[in-house]
Amino acid sequence: MPENSKNIVLLALLKVLRPVARFLMKSGIGYREFSEIGKSAFVDVATSDYGLRGRPTNISRVAVMTGLTRKEVRRLRDKISAGNQVDMARVIPPAEILSRWHSDSDYLDSAGRPLTLEFDGATPSFAGLVKKYGGDIPPGAMRTELKRVGAIAENDSGRLTVQMKYFRPYDLDEQMARALSQAMYGLALNIDHNIARDRSETWVERTAFSTRIRHGDNARVRRISQDRAIEFVESVGDLFSAYETIYSDDEPGTESSTVGVGVYYFETDEQDTAFTKE
Repeated sequence: MPENSKNIVLLALLKVLRPVARFLMKSGIGYREFSEIGKSAFVDVATSDYGLRGRPTNISRVAVMTGLTRKEVRRLRDKISAGNQVDMARVIPPAEILSRWHSDSDYLDSAGRPLTLEFDGATPSFAGLVKKYGGDIPPGAMRTELKRVGAIAENDSGRLTVQMKYFRPYDLDEQMARALSQAMYGLALNIDHNIARDRSETWVERTAFSTRIRHGDNARVRRISQDRAIEFVESVGDLFSAYETIYSDDEPGTESSTVGVGVYYFETDEQDTAFTKE
């Protein structure tokens, strides 16, 4: 791929990843976990999709294709084989601080409960905890972030009490899992299938958009769009239900496919040349 074309793709990817970064951080997932999962995905695809004569791709070729070291590829393939690809050895600093506050004996009372800490000064202190487990994060910045999400409370004298055991700014696990495994996964499969295919072989993927909707009209346009989208999806759901009824007597293990249709609506105030009509 020419360098200019690659930059165009990477810029488009950056735009996609900005909202992804937003909702991951709302769930307490940082770059470390994202990077580890991303590397696992590259290694998994390179291993399974590019083998010769039906065999998995060897470690050296996976390293060449992904840009990872052979040592890293071997480590990740071992995790994937063991089904441990989502087990993270390292987490974001706020999660580490909360975990250690609940487990390090220096920060527990005689009953094993987390101590209330002075921000700084004599050990044990919050600043000492951050210095020990927070890397190069300033204690003040860590306090601000943990207070923002309600993970710690500060009294009038400045002493800090931990309120959460896990760093989770919003309880979005179920909602996030559904959005990622259904909406985003389905769209990603569609894009991958359609790239470089003859038009007659592509799956349908359509987006209606306008760059001329006034802010005052957004609520009305959103309501009408959502009503029509829901109506369409429900009609497709009825079609799928009819097929499920027809094949309800199939024996377990009968060969079948997962088929889906997605419709989505979006708003943005960002000026984006991707939505410029000729």
